[in-house]
Amino acid sequence: MMTEELNDSGPWPALPWAAWEATAATLHMWTQIVGKTRLALTPLQNHWWNVPLYVTARGLGTSAMPCGDGLLEIEFDFVTHALHLRPSYGDALSLPLRAQSVAAFYGEYEDALRSLGIVVPINPMPVELARPIRFDLDTVHASYDPEYAHRFWQILARANTIFHQFGTEFLGKVSPVHFFWGSFDLAVTRFSGRPAPPREGVDGIQREAYSHEVISAGFWPGNGGYGAPAFYCYAAPVPEGMSKAVIRPDIAHFDTVLGEFLLPYEALREQSDPDAAVLEFLQSAYSAAADLAGWDRVALERHAGSRWA
Repeated sequence: MMTEELNDSGPWPALPWAAWEATAATLHMWTQIVGKTRLALTPLQNHWWNVPLYVTARGLGTSAMPCGDGLLEIEFDFVTHALHLRPSYGDALSLPLRAQSVAAFYGEYEDALRSLGIVVPINPMPVELARPIRFDLDTVHASYDPEYAHRFWQILARANTIFHQFGTEFLGKVSPVHFFWGSFDLAVTRFSGRPAPPREGVDGIQREAYSHEVISAGFWPGNGGYGAPAFYCYAAPVPEGMSKAVIRPDIAHFDTVLGEFLLPYEALREQSDPDAAVLEFLQSAYSAAADLAGWDRVALERHAGSRWA
């Protein structure tokens, strides 16, 4: 079903979870299919940094991946609503993004790769879901509202810019700003440089992801049971006293169920300067977590007056 209020434009458009949950669930599976292609074609990097997608000028993309003797780039275009497959050899190919099942999308996608002479074996079982359905058998998720897909990308694009701005003062190890298709969120992660205590009862993916102390911030649209879009920030391991930390702006809070700081998106949209509010949240939450965790902030940060010319 197409959305109402089509004139809700701007960098921070409304994104009510109930209105586009079905589209988000379908799109989540489509991004996993493309993301697993990137996983199969690229060498493993620390903390699985070879896995995510990246915000592009029109959507989400893989960046250039080694493929045979050439390169392959795949992009979800949420402006013209198409999936573009661009090899470094021969012609590019595009598939329309439209309401269809995950199984149908998966079939068309495999056919498109084969037509380009590309064979990429991927695991057809989705990850990070409570009740996964194999891609080739999933006829349950079959929604695509182009207006909400476009709004989602608009928010990711704005957040991506602010996350990069947030990172300009940090000198320590930091991840790219990347979109994790497993959890369906945009994230950036800072590292203290110290190994983290071993996490008991976790799989190899979690063990690698949290092998070192981190403070991670990001945006998710409301999936995973939360039911509303929000910016977040968490520390792993969680330092003592984090739930009592006071952060800014005053619309942000510590969620005791999730164990992290949250900035609700709908409240953010009501601020006079949402961009500044997001930056304030990121810096405030990071500062609180870093101080409580005893990070060496003097060594890890570039302070006022020390920036390059």
